[in-house]
Amino acid sequence: MVNPVSTNDPTLPHDQPDPNAVHLVVLTGMSGGGKTVALRALEDLEFYCVDNLPSGLLPQLVQSVRQDGGGRRRRIAVGVDVRNRGEDFEHMPLVLSELADAGVHVHLVFIDCRDDVLIKRFSETRRRHPLARRGVSLADAIAEERRLLRPLVGIAEKVIDSSDLNVHQLRRMIATGYAAATEGLTLMFQSFAFRRGLPLDSDFVFDARCLPNPHWQPKLRPLSGKDAPVRDFLEADPMVSEYFADTARWLDAWLPRFEQDDRSYVTISVGCTGGRHRSVYLVERLSRHFRAKREGVLTFHRELE
Repeated sequence: MVNPVSTNDPTLPHDQPDPNAVHLVVLTGMSGGGKTVALRALEDLEFYCVDNLPSGLLPQLVQSVRQDGGGRRRRIAVGVDVRNRGEDFEHMPLVLSELADAGVHVHLVFIDCRDDVLIKRFSETRRRHPLARRGVSLADAIAEERRLLRPLVGIAEKVIDSSDLNVHQLRRMIATGYAAATEGLTLMFQSFAFRRGLPLDSDFVFDARCLPNPHWQPKLRPLSGKDAPVRDFLEADPMVSEYFADTARWLDAWLPRFEQDDRSYVTISVGCTGGRHRSVYLVERLSRHFRAKREGVLTFHRELE
C-alpha cells in the first residue's frame, strides 16, 4: 500500500536513485495552482510526461515504459485534474497502491492554492475554469473542484501551497525535489539581468557584461539570445567564443567534484545588463554543451519568462 504523508513542507523527497526503478510522479491539484508549470519542470528533467491521462491507463503506461524504455524513459510524470472523469479520482488511490505494490516508486503531489489567489489568477489571465458553466460562479466552481479532488489530497505524498510562489519558484521547487530521480548531478543554467539583482539561489555566477552588447544594434534590440541574428552577431567576435570555452572548461573540471560530494543539484547563473542577449546566448550554448554529456540539464531565463 501507498503510505504518503500530507504536508505543507515544500521540500520534496530525495531518494537514492536506482537506475532500474520506475519513478511515477502524479501531479494533481487546483486549476490555476501551477500543475502545468510543475509538469514542464519534470519534462525538463527528461521525465516522460503525459497530461490528463485516465487513471485506468496508468498501469498500461508503466508496463509500456518497463518493456520498451530504459534510463531516462523510466521516469514518468502524469498530470491529473478535473478534466478527468469524476470516477478517476475515486479509483486513483487503488491504482497507485497496486503500482506501488508492483515495485513502482509512486509520488503523488497535490498543488494547492488559496481561493482568493485562484480567483485573482483566473481574473488576471481571463482563463475559464474547467468547471465554470453558465450560471456557475468562479467561487462555486473552485468549491466543486475541491470536493472532487478530496480523495487525492488525502493520500498525497506532498501538498504544495503555491499561493505565495511565482511560477519560477514553483518550477525550481519541483525540479530540485525530483532531481534525485535522475542519474547524476542536475544542472540549472539560468540567465539574469544584473540591474534586477543577483539570483539568490546561485551556486556560481558568471558576468558576461564584458562582451559586445547586441542591445546597441537597433535591429537586434527587440530580439533575444535565442534568435539567430543575435547568435551570429555574438559569434562574430572571437572574445565571445573564448569566454564560452573558458567557462565550459572550468565547469567541466569542477562539476565532477560536486558529484563526488553527493550534490544532486547545482545552479549556474550567467548575467548581463538586461538579461536578454549575452546571458541568454551563453546559457543556451552551455546547456547544449552539457546536454551532450549528461542528463538533467535545465535552462531558465529569468527576464524572458
